[in-house]
Amino acid sequence: MQHSIDAKGRTLGRVASDVAVLLRGKSHPTFERHVIPTDLVKITNASKLKITEQRAQGTTYRRHSHFPGGEKKETLAQLRARKGVSELLRKAVRGMLPNNRLRAIMMNNLTIED
Repeated sequence: MQHSIDAKGRTLGRVASDVAVLLRGKSHPTFERHVIPTDLVKITNASKLKITEQRAQGTTYRRHSHFPGGEKKETLAQLRARKGVSELLRKAVRGMLPNNRLRAIMMNNLTIED
């Protein structure tokens, strides 16, 4: 089933949570958590998301190279400038999906258009 979500004027977390529920297949009455979901989700107007300045400066993403002193941090605004809004959405949705083998399959069913 194909779903389309318009992100114009909506906040990042609200869009991401709606997308995560659809990708997971929880809207179907036959939902089972071990079955590969087949729902496709398309997000349009991703560049028109409502992100406040306080959120852009206050949210930090961290990663670590597993070497001493290898922690790297960047704010939401820096990530948006470097990778674009579609990467912000992808990162938010990925964090709301379960950490198992099906997550990569569910993420492949997501398409984002600016």
